[in-house]
Amino acid sequence: MEVVAVDIGGTHARFAIAEVEGGRVVSIGEPVTQKTAEHGSFQLAWQASAREFGRDMPRAAAIAIASPINDELIKLTNNPWIIRPPLIKERLDVDSYSLINDFGAVGHAVAQLPSEHFLHLSGPDEPFAEKGSITVCGPGTGLGVAQVFRTGTLSYHVISTEGGHMDFAPLDGIEDAIVKRLRTTYTRVSAERICAGPGIVPIYETLAQLEGKPVKSRNDKEIWSLALEGQDSLAVAALDRFCLSLGAVAGDLALAHGPTGVVIAGGLGLRLKDHLLASGFAQRFVAKGRFQGLMASIPVKLITHPQPGLYGAAAAYAQEHTQ
Repeated sequence: MEVVAVDIGGTHARFAIAEVEGGRVVSIGEPVTQKTAEHGSFQLAWQASAREFGRDMPRAAAIAIASPINDELIKLTNNPWIIRPPLIKERLDVDSYSLINDFGAVGHAVAQLPSEHFLHLSGPDEPFAEKGSITVCGPGTGLGVAQVFRTGTLSYHVISTEGGHMDFAPLDGIEDAIVKRLRTTYTRVSAERICAGPGIVPIYETLAQLEGKPVKSRNDKEIWSLALEGQDSLAVAALDRFCLSLGAVAGDLALAHGPTGVVIAGGLGLRLKDHLLASGFAQRFVAKGRFQGLMASIPVKLITHPQPGLYGAAAAYAQEHTQ
């Protein structure tokens, strides 16, 4: 059957038509992207997408939202849309739907995507085990964390978590200085304050201070652009430090979940592909004292599918409605 897969974030809402059967995604079409600021509601963005598809929309919706999910009223954090689940069928003219947190959707994508959509980063270069836990860690605007528990080839459960808000554990003097700088603003410093997109700012400013250079006021987009283009040595150093810290946090999450694999996801994760491979990410991931041998046995991969949120939304619908 056909289903409209939707991935709603703060800035963009993406729509695609997917085919699902037997609890799995069979195929997914090219996405249509809407700017949330250009539409007064989710319903209006849905209708605009239908016009772009040039066809009647399927009467099923698989909706991933960058927000906690509840049954009555969902207020998105970074855009003004309000979604009322009891009215979804009426407003969208659908017979069935699924709602899932955006990173829970990424967990479903991890569970269902074939192996060619994963790039090996560290540990044994082998497929994930058919049974056991996979930790999913995604740096983007925030730090998303989910757990996929596989009970067989086609059977799995996705657990959305708030693991990105655990305390950040500094491992050297530079990270001590980063945490100290952040503590002037926040009572506690979570992993997300450093290992998400905006975290590049305090890293950059701390390194400037340690080098005795003027601390220029730059936003995270400017610093990421300078770092990824190699135009500023301080920004490049901040990028290297970001990869180190992300490796340490991913390793901590692996210890907590006891997984048979780890996946790095998120919009920022894919942009960091070449840098993660060339950085100290892998060394920091395994540097867990007495458990270093265990950590070295865990395959770590990067998800490379261009739209894991859309794919995962469709997968979540398939698991709920077509098994």
